[in-house]
Amino acid sequence: MSRFRQETPDGTPGDGAGAQALARFLERRPRLFVLTGAGCSTASGIPDYRDPAGEWKHARPVQYADFMARHAVRQRYWARSMVGWPRMAAAAPNRAHHALTALQQRGQVERLVTQNVDGLHQKAGTESVIDLHGRIDAVICMACRLGLSRADWQAEVAALNPAWERHIGVASERPDGDVEIAQADYAGFVVPPCPRCAGIVKPDVVFFGEAVPAGRVSEAKAALAGADALLVVGSSLMVFSGFRFARHAAEADKPVVIVNRGRTRADDLAALRIDGDCGETLTAALEQSGSAA
Repeated sequence: MSRFRQETPDGTPGDGAGAQALARFLERRPRLFVLTGAGCSTASGIPDYRDPAGEWKHARPVQYADFMARHAVRQRYWARSMVGWPRMAAAAPNRAHHALTALQQRGQVERLVTQNVDGLHQKAGTESVIDLHGRIDAVICMACRLGLSRADWQAEVAALNPAWERHIGVASERPDGDVEIAQADYAGFVVPPCPRCAGIVKPDVVFFGEAVPAGRVSEAKAALAGADALLVVGSSLMVFSGFRFARHAAEADKPVVIVNRGRTRADDLAALRIDGDCGETLTAALEQSGSAA
């Protein structure tokens, strides 16, 4: 495995050996299966989950079983999510998203699969994205499967809980639009039921402890089978739903290339491991391989 640490003298990411190695790789691999994670969106102001050592930066996210079983957990989740949503909704794609769109437009992306739920790849113009863990801009009733836009749901929740709007913009942000609200009492927070059947409404994302829909996994595996390499961007791969693709690629003798800050679960599977900023590295690599992002 090759490792590169690309830095300028002041310690910021630069166009170094890692970008050059990635550029050479891109020139040799015309059909890439791209897998992205939280590190792809940090430059857009959306925090990631783990530190460079792969450890949790925050308390673990809400668990699916707890959300479904306990009204108090749903009150806490929706209160914090209501406060965090405006920043998530306003997030814009960064250089990493635009570079991957440029790579697709160059015809080198067999399929892009993201573990993120922010929709920023689509905002950047990437097409046919597989949102492995769903999208945070939609909600769904867990009983009748009614789907609603998050914007409409946000308006309803905010109207029922006007006092909570004072926290918007000042609470400490966490991944997936969640926030930390100091000394908050969630007992009075009103969570509306499904407007059609009065069931439990959940964001249309895969929570921790919840299975990724089998159809998405099958579609992604089929795309990987048609690719000639796996490019991982901004993911520690600590969660099995993403790590499985690195393992499948290695088992099929397809090279695995990782661009990420810090260690990943698949470091020992990587043919090329670049420890660098996603946007800087991808942009420089595209420029050096003949296509500016």
